[in-house]
Amino acid sequence: MNQRLMDVPNAPSTRAATVLEELRNAVCNGQFAPGERLHEVRLTEQLGASRTPVRAALQKLASEGLLDHAPNHGYRMREFPVAEIVYAFELRAVLEGLAARLAAERGLSSEHQRLLEQSLYDGDRLLSRGVLIEGDRAAYSTINTCFHQTVHAAAGSRMLQDMVRLCRQVPISSPRMIVEFEYRDVRRRHDDHQRVFEAILGREAWRAEMLMRDHVMYLKTAMIRSLPTRAAAIELRYSPEEASPE
Repeated sequence: MNQRLMDVPNAPSTRAATVLEELRNAVCNGQFAPGERLHEVRLTEQLGASRTPVRAALQKLASEGLLDHAPNHGYRMREFPVAEIVYAFELRAVLEGLAARLAAERGLSSEHQRLLEQSLYDGDRLLSRGVLIEGDRAAYSTINTCFHQTVHAAAGSRMLQDMVRLCRQVPISSPRMIVEFEYRDVRRRHDDHQRVFEAILGREAWRAEMLMRDHVMYLKTAMIRSLPTRAAAIELRYSPEEASPE
């Protein structure tokens, strides 16, 4: 892992829970290469935590299917076949479309409306320069995650949120993972958010569902386009000559 673990918005108050969320965020953001070993000692240094919460976090992520664990060999980043990632996006499209429809049928609470409007405002500001730099990726990731999670919450279904969360645990398919970070792609996604919000606000349930489904399927297409580039980047970052000893 070459980059600093990203901070998690609204992280839980306890240190153990914070470490878990920071590590889960790093895994879902693609900060580990497939098959890469997660060294417990190195993670304690990077996270500024003791070994106990780090060990507990690794065990939890393995139980969730994000990491592979072998006795006496530690934890490794699980390799997800392309087909599995595609299925995760397709399930997300159905589930998030349903969330948008339910949110439109229920109507937005004042708090949910405020959060969605804030994410749209923040996205407008980010895109107002007409150009994006790599440093903007983390900011857009937060904006994107806030929008999607608010729609999920507005649907009012705990079961639906749990099912969406399972899909998001497949790295790359998480809303925190931003692929194809070109201005035109981000502009398209942000405009999608605006249209979904308008449909939900207008109580247009069917339209909100279709717009959200189309939005997530576009993300799947962007992910597929990015695969050759991502594979080349991983090969460069984790060449055999630079690999850490076991």
